This record gives sequence, C-alpha cells and structure tokens, in this order.
Amino acid sequence: MAEGIRYYDTGKRKSAIARVWLMPGNGKITINRRPLDTYFPIEAHQTIIAEPFRITQTSGQYDALITVHGGGISGQAAAIRHGISKSLLHTDATLRPVLKQAGFLTRDSRVKERKKYGQKKARKRFQYSKR
Repeated sequence: MAEGIRYYDTGKRKSAIARVWLMPGNGKITINRRPLDTYFPIEAHQTIIAEPFRITQTSGQYDALITVHGGGISGQAAAIRHGISKSLLHTDATLRPVLKQAGFLTRDSRVKERKKYGQKKARKRFQYSKR
C-alpha cells in the first residue's frame, strides 16, 4: 500500500453522521481533533468503535481521522463504527464477508418516531378520565 493514501467514507446512525478517513499508520484514532479516550470516556463506546478493526485483524494498521456531529454519544459511536467498516472495504475487498456477517455494513435505519398532536409523545396518550 502506498504512503499518503486516504480512504474516505461516511457512517450514519440515528441523527449522527460520521466522516471517516483511514490512512496507513499505527492505530491512532482521532475524533473531532481529540483522542478516542477523551471524546468517548466510556469503555463500551471505545469497544464499539474498535470492533471493525478487531474482527478483521487490522488493529494497529490504520490511523483514523474522524469528524462526527449530530445525535448523542451512542449514536455517534455506532455511526463511527459504520464509517470505519465501510472504509475498511476500500482497503481490502476480501474483508466484506466478515464485516457483513457482523452486521457492520448495514445502516441501522431506526430513528426516533415523531410526536403526534393531541398526545404526550409519539405513542403515549394523555390519561383518560371517565368522570
């Protein structure tokens, strides 16, 4: 692989959008100009983000430069995982079956249902009073 090559892809989850640039390196992940452990202090989110590298045995081979916006921290972590998985496909197409089996290439399209008028929330109603 030639030096200076960058692989770009976008990951999405709920209302979070992550732009991911993968480049050959030593495994450093930077999110919004901050290291991974400062942006995501919770260990579970760090594990979610590192999963595509773990299942493809490419840990420590690529540096990831990520910008993410929108949504909450869980949605952002899943969006980053989606973007990293799609970027890894550009590096090596033989990784597709492994990533597909794990479900990392499918965009999770579930989003919050909108609130309806005359109701408290999307499905919750106001309490009915008979008398």
